[in-house]
Amino acid sequence: MSFLTVEHIHHIYFTKDTATLALDDIDLTIEKGEFISFLGPSGCGKTTLLSIIAGLIQPTEGKVKLANQTISKPNPLVGYMLQQDYLFPWKTIEDNVTIGLKIIGQLTADKKERTLNLLKEMGLSSVEKQFPHQLSGGMRQRAALVRTLSTNPEMLLLDEPFSALDYQTKLKLEDLVFQTLKDYQKTALLVTHDIGEAIAMSDKIFVFSAKPGKVARTYIVPGQLRELTPFHARQHPQFTDLFQQIWKELDQLETKTEIN
Repeated sequence: MSFLTVEHIHHIYFTKDTATLALDDIDLTIEKGEFISFLGPSGCGKTTLLSIIAGLIQPTEGKVKLANQTISKPNPLVGYMLQQDYLFPWKTIEDNVTIGLKIIGQLTADKKERTLNLLKEMGLSSVEKQFPHQLSGGMRQRAALVRTLSTNPEMLLLDEPFSALDYQTKLKLEDLVFQTLKDYQKTALLVTHDIGEAIAMSDKIFVFSAKPGKVARTYIVPGQLRELTPFHARQHPQFTDLFQQIWKELDQLETKTEIN
């Protein structure tokens, strides 16, 4: 039994005058511990699908099952990390990273200690009493990841979490997130526009076509790349080969979208 199944998902956005088909018959199966990327042109429904998997949006048709349980609302097994960190500026980093535990009534001494230790593992020692404005963008995103992991979700949904960072910080954070999720044996779904990021971090890549969003092709990242950290994967010859394949695929999909 697959850890996550997405079964015949269709989703339509309705307005007063129009109905727009955003997702058309999406079927996916994802195994526990896999790192998956959704890649595709703007408007292909990647974030809509992520929101459906998170239980934030109910699909027009179809269903999502996590650990064989149908998702119909936000689930404590699922953590969501966005492009913006959304740290509360008036709260300390300690209060920010433990707020999820507080909301669900699980802020015990042991779990608080575990969360603060995770801050240290993320290279954020001695920042507990600081406020978000005192941290760099990369540090804030690391704190946001700790907040997401604090409630110990089984699966993380990552919606372009590195796109607002400078390139050097982005590469460092890719490695850190990749290794942390592997160490904690988390399943992850990443929405990205960055082909290199998808290849460097993923076990499998779903490429979407747009208008309506469909899975156009699935790429299995070669095992030799999956054994490397994202930074070192980018240096491997197979990285360049796969990048060119996916680039051509996306170029063809975008050309079709423009014609239609």
